[in-house]
Amino acid sequence: MTEFILHTGIVVPLDAANVDTDAIIPKQFLQKVTRSGFGRHLFHDWRFLDAAGERPNPDFILNQAPYRQGSILLTRENFGCGSSREHAPWALSDYGFRVIIAPSFADIFYGNAFNSQLLPITLNQTQIDTLFALVHAAPGIAFSVDLARQTLQAGGQHYPFSLDPFQRHCLTHGLDSIGLTLQHEADIAAYEARRPTFLR
Repeated sequence: MTEFILHTGIVVPLDAANVDTDAIIPKQFLQKVTRSGFGRHLFHDWRFLDAAGERPNPDFILNQAPYRQGSILLTRENFGCGSSREHAPWALSDYGFRVIIAPSFADIFYGNAFNSQLLPITLNQTQIDTLFALVHAAPGIAFSVDLARQTLQAGGQHYPFSLDPFQRHCLTHGLDSIGLTLQHEADIAAYEARRPTFLR
């Protein structure tokens, strides 16, 4: 997985609260169990006017010119609520998002995001309102995230954010739960070798 140290990207303002996982990736696209290929279905029912996904909705933010290459999502409270499908962060990551900024996240989505190399940043409501005003005033503006310093740079201002040290370690080293396990592969092999034969 890709290491996350610094990231600068165009900000997509999704001005909606309580965006649930069914809106992020509708249930009809959940047949796969691998992480790739979900980006095309991200926000499907909002992005497209038809079930086949052939007619883009021009009113949806991701279909508007300044935001088509966006990699930072700015949104409202309780993002990722609803069912606990891992496909939601998979779809966001596969589409190209690296950072999501919101006042709050659903707990399970928040945890799943790190396994998909997504950085969820929580800021207070006043800061979020300021960032929305900034993006609306300058469509296509880019923000920068410094994970080592845990700061977001936007419009000449720096916004510090909190992050669990373990989660930061995983992101900066490009580790998901499988990658973490493989770091201890030698220890696991040694343990297995010590087990009685009848338990192997």
